[in-house]
Amino acid sequence: MSLLPQDAREETTAFFIDSDSEHNSERDDHHQVILQKANALASENCLKEAIDCVSLAMRYGPVRPDELSVVVDCIFRNFKSKLAGPDAGPGQSGDTCGDSIFDCPNCRGFLAEPVTLACGHSYCKRCLHRRLLSKCKLCDEVVKGEEKLNITLTRLLDKWFPGQTKTTKSLSELDELLSNKCYHEVVTLATNVIQADPESMVVARLSRSEAYTALQQYQEALEDAEFCSRPEMLQRSSAEATFRKAMVLFEMGQVDKSLQVFLHCLALDENFPCAKRHVEKILCNLLFPDEEKVKEGLKETAHNSSPHLRNKAFMADQPSPAQKQHQVRATSAHIHSEGQERRWESLERHSLSRAHSLQIHSSSCEEGLKRVCSAPQLGNQEKGSLLKRKLSVSDTEPSVVDRVSSKHKKQGAAKSSIQQLVKEKTCRKVSKDVLDPNDFECALCMRLFYEPVTTPCGHTFCKTCLERCLDHTPHCPLCKESLKQYLACRKYMVTTVLDLLIKHYLSQEYAERTKTHLDETRELSDLTKNVPIFVCTMAYPTVPCPLHVFEPRYRLMIRRCMETGTRQFGMCINDPQKGFVDYGCMLIIRSVHFLPDGRSVVDTVGGKRFRVLTRGMKDGYSTADIEHLEDTRVEDSEEQKRLQELYNAVYDQARVWFQNLKVRFHNQILQHFGPMPEREADIQATPNGPACCWWLLAVLPIDPRYQLSVLSMSSLKERLVKIQQILTYLQSIPSI
Repeated sequence: MSLLPQDAREETTAFFIDSDSEHNSERDDHHQVILQKANALASENCLKEAIDCVSLAMRYGPVRPDELSVVVDCIFRNFKSKLAGPDAGPGQSGDTCGDSIFDCPNCRGFLAEPVTLACGHSYCKRCLHRRLLSKCKLCDEVVKGEEKLNITLTRLLDKWFPGQTKTTKSLSELDELLSNKCYHEVVTLATNVIQADPESMVVARLSRSEAYTALQQYQEALEDAEFCSRPEMLQRSSAEATFRKAMVLFEMGQVDKSLQVFLHCLALDENFPCAKRHVEKILCNLLFPDEEKVKEGLKETAHNSSPHLRNKAFMADQPSPAQKQHQVRATSAHIHSEGQERRWESLERHSLSRAHSLQIHSSSCEEGLKRVCSAPQLGNQEKGSLLKRKLSVSDTEPSVVDRVSSKHKKQGAAKSSIQQLVKEKTCRKVSKDVLDPNDFECALCMRLFYEPVTTPCGHTFCKTCLERCLDHTPHCPLCKESLKQYLACRKYMVTTVLDLLIKHYLSQEYAERTKTHLDETRELSDLTKNVPIFVCTMAYPTVPCPLHVFEPRYRLMIRRCMETGTRQFGMCINDPQKGFVDYGCMLIIRSVHFLPDGRSVVDTVGGKRFRVLTRGMKDGYSTADIEHLEDTRVEDSEEQKRLQELYNAVYDQARVWFQNLKVRFHNQILQHFGPMPEREADIQATPNGPACCWWLLAVLPIDPRYQLSVLSMSSLKERLVKIQQILTYLQSIPSI
């Protein structure tokens, strides 16, 4: 029976709970601080010190693989700097036979089933489907992986190269079989493809290597991967072959070698997906192995020591009672990390490397388990030295890549035959018999593509044609798929392959199409002929005029003003009979803010005044031939003096009126039109006269028709008199 009251016991319990919580919080803080120090040291290229800090952080709590990202970057930098020159980055130049336009920028193979990214560059479907790249190789644009086949380009390649597209279907079938885990069928089909089409042997061998790995036939898988990762073959398989080789070694339990090959893969392609993530997992497993994983590694060491058991499924012997008791203790101690172990379950069978790192060479599973259980944990310095040995690429201990390369050098005859096979790559030329300009025709304007743009749904249009369609509806003109997100990004990048094909094979037709486009652009650039007219409201020189543009015809008009570089259009008010009035003001576009749905907010300011000579219509919006208006200049000195006195009087009167406005009206004017312009010394310095006249005309509450009459005046004196009369009338009204 407790001697403490119930409340006291609860307070005591709460006290100890808070104490434990504070202790755990303190450990977490230490854990994070040490990891931050490790990252800082890794950023300074102090690899050993960074690894020591990571080992120290593991005393305060587990370290996730993703928390070792900066350390892995440091390891990669050291590894890359120690690689020999020729091995640092082979094969990224690609084939230079003049027809690389038909090659995938990633795998250097035939651009089969092309998919065009948002940046305008095209890749084969296989590279995107298997997620072999995270960024565009040509511009570093992030790959989303949601794009569909480029329909126009696919039809062209099917028509021009029917044999290679047929082979592509076989390779696609391999990927389909792999996704369905039909590995035996993959091996058979890949072997047939290799024999039938030598040019596709690299892709077929990589698929076969993946299937062999799944079937645990590691020796065959490694042979295929090593064949594709040879320097003379890397030009066609890029970093994928090196990654596949690393995965085979990883599955075989040779973690040391796989780590080096993963790093070599990153040396070929720093952005290769999954490679860095595997390095992080391996590093985390090397620095902080679970006891259960060490036991698994020793089991594999004992049973894989016999060559005839190397490629067979592991079948454990019945454990002794002592082993069972020890396994129960290890399992109970490992329950708390079950969630983390589930995430890294792919590493559990690869602790062979760790067992060698502990220098435990056991001939039997039982003896090995006893030695590991009695072995102390490695210290920080030992772990740093251990990892240094694993990552060694020095001259005295060459990397696995160098060893494999030297092994292949001995096979002179085989290597020369492979090089000859690589050189025999067919130079893809398009026959004139199959060239048809109609294949490059835009479905909207029925003319040759000009600046072809491919939508995410795979359809291609001229850039200007697509933009005009999106002015009306955010859907593809052909398949009606939603393009709202595509419209919101407003990245209408030209499809590079199609553009190059048109310029190369249809140079004459392209020259004619370019001339037509330039003539149309030149016509739109004239600021006196066919000037676009926005029929909306009154506009005045020097006065801001913000616009919300939502009608499709005016979206097109604003876009053309921006593309031609004029950045100007006319503004007039409506006239029931003529369509718009005879006088207006040019507006200069200062900025355009596009909204996700295609609408835009256009910031403009008034420019020159004009008089309409003739009216017209173009693509739904009004146009006009115009002449610009200027004030008649006063030359007589006496007239100039009287004009200046009139201006000063009007300016003082306007300032009094503005200051006496109610606060609400005063603030609204400031928000929309800004403050009243300063007094000008030379009132005839500009063709439109002083800016305060137009600011007053814009803010004064008068009829637009009366404002229009003042706008059309070419006499500054008459304009000042009109404004003076308006101010006198408004000041006589008490409510204003």
